[in-house]
Amino acid sequence: MARELVNRYPVGVQSFDDIRRRDLVYVDKTAYVWDLAHQGGKAFFLSRPRRFGKSLLLSTMQAYFEGRRELFDGLAIERLETEWETSPVIRLDMSTVKATSVEGLEAQIDDLLQRVEEAVSRGDRLAGTFGGRLAALIRHAAADRPASVVVLVDEYDAPLLNVIDDEVLLARFRQVMRELYAPLKSCDEHLRFVFLAGITKFSQLSIFSELNNLSNISMEPRYAGICGITEDELRGQLAPDVAALANRLGIGAEETFDRLKAYYDGYHFCGDSPDVYNPFSLVSAFARERIGSYWFASGTPSSLLRLVSARGWQIVDLEGRQALETSFDVPTESVDTPLPMLYQSGYLTIKGYDPEASVYTLGIPNTEVSRGLAEGLVRLSGPGAFDEHSTFLIKLASDLREGNLESALGRIRAYLAGIPYHLGSRDERGFQTKFYLILDLLGIQIETEFRTATGHVDAVVRSRGNVYVFEFKYDRPATEALAQIDDKGYLVPFSAGEGRLLKVGVSFSGETQTIGEWVIAEG
Repeated sequence: MARELVNRYPVGVQSFDDIRRRDLVYVDKTAYVWDLAHQGGKAFFLSRPRRFGKSLLLSTMQAYFEGRRELFDGLAIERLETEWETSPVIRLDMSTVKATSVEGLEAQIDDLLQRVEEAVSRGDRLAGTFGGRLAALIRHAAADRPASVVVLVDEYDAPLLNVIDDEVLLARFRQVMRELYAPLKSCDEHLRFVFLAGITKFSQLSIFSELNNLSNISMEPRYAGICGITEDELRGQLAPDVAALANRLGIGAEETFDRLKAYYDGYHFCGDSPDVYNPFSLVSAFARERIGSYWFASGTPSSLLRLVSARGWQIVDLEGRQALETSFDVPTESVDTPLPMLYQSGYLTIKGYDPEASVYTLGIPNTEVSRGLAEGLVRLSGPGAFDEHSTFLIKLASDLREGNLESALGRIRAYLAGIPYHLGSRDERGFQTKFYLILDLLGIQIETEFRTATGHVDAVVRSRGNVYVFEFKYDRPATEALAQIDDKGYLVPFSAGEGRLLKVGVSFSGETQTIGEWVIAEG
């Protein structure tokens, strides 16, 4: 049975044709394709993180514009489309270009264009320059049909991201890429539809200076669910898959939903976005029948981690970051903060939006990303740092699961005191964030700002049936925190449990930026 389940899931499969013909699991995104094709625009740009379904989306578009109706049997577009007007499609997959020199870049683009020429013009090279060759391909494909050609560019920015750390090389790469993409403007009369997908936005002020008609749909609420898997899709179409995973894990379906949500959900691509799950990780979890880190383990650009580390940031500094709406439209190559790039790459997501101030609040989307980022940043901090970090987490987990809070709090105090630079905001909320993220890295169940009838508990930790109710104070006595737990009746919602119930008052020192004192008492 397990092998049959694995065969159902398209892990690493990015071909719509392949998925449909092999009857693999497909979450229907065809209504978005139809909407884009009929909304009146011609050229579109979409930014989404790597392995988030962009290539599959473009493959779906290609099948639709080529009129391959048999592949859409039973899907939304079958009901929506009445004409099925076919078009020649030119698709450029820039993810195959992995050059780190101008010579390598030119050679790989030459190979890419040769493959397209073999498909469109029987291998004839109709021009000399890259841009000239693409323009000739478009005109050849159009033949006597004006406004008929579809151009799809997958991972348009991949060559540029390979050299994002090298300003001189980046400028030279940008010139080559600008010349390649120029026909998307000059051949406008021959084009029916243009779609470019990538991770970052190298703004219209740079390589897209000619594409002034390009519509950026990356943060449009209408298309928030175009890639990835939404909460509704998971609980609807994929509910049987969640049930099968729950059976394999030996837990209930709702607990499985909760675990999947904690690990893979949390992505928001506009201020009013539905919850979106990482599709690669979710499908991998179904296929391998276990919940683990798949997306982050598949490769994290070291340049991103170096950008974060160069600022002296650690994992806790990435929660609650704020960015102006205009920050997301700044050319990637000229940003003075890594926040927009971290967002576009999927390491941060939108946690809140203030429309009056046009300010986004960003944070880490889920457990998979927080753990991966923490480990990556620790590895950058020096030889032996990861082993030390791992030892700390292993011993802390053991303390908490054995109910040894004295030892656990002592370890956290020493760990925070040993960090040589400031982490997060210097207030009670900053410490609460640090405390949460440390326990989250362990997989310890922790809830912050737990709502009761009389107020909000700073943190509730559950481990092996035991419940620990925490209240934090900043530069104030731990006894004051403990008294607040009693005065507000914070223990009442947990009093019916069978395990130990402890109340914990913790004082955080502004001078040392770590735990100062604590008081623990039975509930």
